[in-house]
Amino acid sequence: MNSFALMARFNGWANGVLYGSVAELSEEAYKAERKAFFGSIHNTLNHLLVVDRLWAARIEEVEHGIQSLDQILFEDFESLRAARDQEDKRLIALVERLGDEELATPVAYRRMTNNGTNKTRRDHMLLTLFNHQTHHRGQVHALLTQQDVSPPPLDVIDFLEEIGLS
Repeated sequence: MNSFALMARFNGWANGVLYGSVAELSEEAYKAERKAFFGSIHNTLNHLLVVDRLWAARIEEVEHGIQSLDQILFEDFESLRAARDQEDKRLIALVERLGDEELATPVAYRRMTNNGTNKTRRDHMLLTLFNHQTHHRGQVHALLTQQDVSPPPLDVIDFLEEIGLS
């Protein structure tokens, strides 16, 4: 398994573990406005799904349909959780079918924050996607510490131990 396939699988695992802890929150705590970049845990998790869909579509060179980085794709937790699971499966399949040559190939796209055309290698897009996931999962993790929910361990080594690769 190459490093990107491993990271895609880790990413799906970490999202599943984090969503499991978030599921313990009351609806009020889940949607409460907090001092975080996207406000609530709900909004932050929606943002992660938005950006994953955006980068995956760019990598595949297809239309993404995303209107804004703070777009709320799903109003309720269970719908968002199901969509997150599907997106993680999509990312794993996407990464596993990309060869070295495709990974090194630049793709032209438009960023949401400017009107110019950008060009980035697919492997660099994946690095951005996985780093972005870690960044915002960390924010949700920190928000969970402010609740009566124990935040889960989300280190790669925990994933590797669980799947028997440590």
